[in-house]
Amino acid sequence: MSLTRRDFARTTAIAGAGVALAGSVGALSSAPGALASAETETTGEESAAQHGGVGYGPLLPDPDGILALPAGFSYRILTYAGRTKLESGEFTPADHDGTAAFAGPRGTTLLVNNHEMDGPRSDYAHPVPLTDGLVYDPAAPGGCTVVEVRRDGRVAEWVGIAGTANNCAGGSTPWGTWLTCEENSDRAGENGMTKDHGYVFEVDPRDRRANRGPKPLKFFGRYDHEAVVIDPRRGHAYLTEDADEPNGLFYRWTPPKGFIHGPGRFRTLADDAGVLQAPKCFNSGGHFVDDLSRATKIGTVYGVDWVDVPDRDARTVSVREQFGEGEITRARKLEGMWWGDGGAYLVSSYAREESPVQHDGQVWFYDPKRRTLTLKVLLGVNPDPSKDGALDGPDNITVSPYGGLIIAEDGEGVQHLFGATDSGRTYPIARNDLNIGTEEEPEFSEFTGVTFSPDGKTLYANIQEPGIMLAVNGPWKRQKR
Repeated sequence: MSLTRRDFARTTAIAGAGVALAGSVGALSSAPGALASAETETTGEESAAQHGGVGYGPLLPDPDGILALPAGFSYRILTYAGRTKLESGEFTPADHDGTAAFAGPRGTTLLVNNHEMDGPRSDYAHPVPLTDGLVYDPAAPGGCTVVEVRRDGRVAEWVGIAGTANNCAGGSTPWGTWLTCEENSDRAGENGMTKDHGYVFEVDPRDRRANRGPKPLKFFGRYDHEAVVIDPRRGHAYLTEDADEPNGLFYRWTPPKGFIHGPGRFRTLADDAGVLQAPKCFNSGGHFVDDLSRATKIGTVYGVDWVDVPDRDARTVSVREQFGEGEITRARKLEGMWWGDGGAYLVSSYAREESPVQHDGQVWFYDPKRRTLTLKVLLGVNPDPSKDGALDGPDNITVSPYGGLIIAEDGEGVQHLFGATDSGRTYPIARNDLNIGTEEEPEFSEFTGVTFSPDGKTLYANIQEPGIMLAVNGPWKRQKR
């Protein structure tokens, strides 16, 4: 049923400002100094007190030059591309991206880790190994691995899927599997590929046999997929597309009537099963909104109607180009997603000249019950990314068991993991100290794959280049609003 413009205007008028600030995450400051400075000459306790008890204090430089953390915190390297090895003897693949953690047997933790590589395999020193029975396209370098962390601290790693392209953020399912997303839509014959790409695949971290004979879930559409979440109550899937010219889309997939979710059930569906749709947003005045960058105030609420995708497999025209002006709402750099608080958090990393309004990051919350998108986070354009302080380019996100969000930064210059309280105050958790550039022109890779262990005691995150998976432990605490 369509949510009419009149209905939405009446609903928001009645709800008032309370709607704009509903949910568990508020606005983030993008001003310099919003993060505690690593050079502050105070203890962690003193710094936290100065910030109203929020966060864990200043970040301390790492003598090993990898990860700066607050006092009392420590990290451990679990996998390192080209250094650690899989069970099969090959090196850990490169370019770590989206990750989720699952409770495994006998007290283990299972982490499924995407590896974001596309183009010819020969371009990479450490592509995902082509493991027998787990290969979709032998010409593609990407895929994902499963990392098992045992109770005694030992780590094992094996291939979950291989022969896919540009496996990006992805997402976990309520039934304990991983959906790995190809942010690449090369056709067979392009860049040496032997099969079409731009699909989602399901990987079961607990059942290796279930991963044999990878099957693309074509009903989710063929485009540059970024992330996916599943509504555990209604069964819808929500997906983001990282693309431009024109800007990408936020999608909803509705399963066929009577479909029951569960491990391996997606494999039983036809390629055209369910309904794939894109959003058409309008403001409280009933006016159509062409791009999410139009929102310039925290708490902006848009009503959402859903419009059917004509050709989800994009046989002749890319999905996002199948819509004319005024038919759907777009956004630049739609990235990470996470299900929490009864809805989907989704990120637009930045907007530049290709968009109506420029910014350095938005986080939206989609409420499926009200069918609204609410702007929770807005980062203004960072004037000097080389300085430690201002934030830009949010990407992967997770809902923290200690309140608010944890956000991985993929911007220019200095890169952080940072938290945001329910009321929007920010605090630093980590800084990437691994310089992959030169002393004269330093370069720091993005953080990816931020996720907590099932028991909430360990925060996992990746440094994408060269490809390092880290486990962070410390005195976690519930953050004040």
